[in-house]
Amino acid sequence: MANQVFDLEAFHAAPLERAPYKHLVLRNFVKLEALRRINSDYPRIAQSGSFPLDSVKFGPGFQAMIDALESPEFRKAFEEKFGVDLASRPTTITVRGRCGPHDGKIHNDSTSKIITVLLYLNPAWDDSGGRLRLLRSRDDINDVAVEVPPSDGTLVAFLRSDRSWHGHLPFEGERRVIQFNWVYDSSNQRLALLRHRLSASVKHLLSAIRPAKEPQPEDPASM
Repeated sequence: MANQVFDLEAFHAAPLERAPYKHLVLRNFVKLEALRRINSDYPRIAQSGSFPLDSVKFGPGFQAMIDALESPEFRKAFEEKFGVDLASRPTTITVRGRCGPHDGKIHNDSTSKIITVLLYLNPAWDDSGGRLRLLRSRDDINDVAVEVPPSDGTLVAFLRSDRSWHGHLPFEGERRVIQFNWVYDSSNQRLALLRHRLSASVKHLLSAIRPAKEPQPEDPASM
């Protein structure tokens, strides 16, 4: 199943980079035909921010990607690559469709997360903004170790640490991102999903009562 969506052979062959922290970047990780089906069935998201799966609607092509993310072969590939036992770890999945002008601030993921997996699904990317930057420091967006255009089915995965800082330059518009995480326990999973559900509910409410031209509230950071 996962091999039909993701290029796991290329993943196994790719080296794990260790600077500025353990990470892997792999373009075309999502196979081309799968990428077309995913984008055809991608949720329609009008606001910026991260949304849990149960707050959006999507088609079978998108569901096939979700199934592949949750598959044993996907988990085992990451266990091998990062040297971490994930067999009993819960997962969280959120989806983004748009980026706001205040997204992208430098941040580190919460300590509840073990590995962060980002899938970038825009067909192409020409803008200088919105490109994920893996950073060497916590306070300089230009102290860049790696910069990744959020397109072409590119995978970015990293082991969360006390120095896994990242962010991007401002961008406003469509920016399709799936964030998948292994977390330490079910309480971390519940808290993460609750936070995203509350955020999604607020955004839906505000989008209904505010004029379309008025800026919507942003998440403090985006991937």
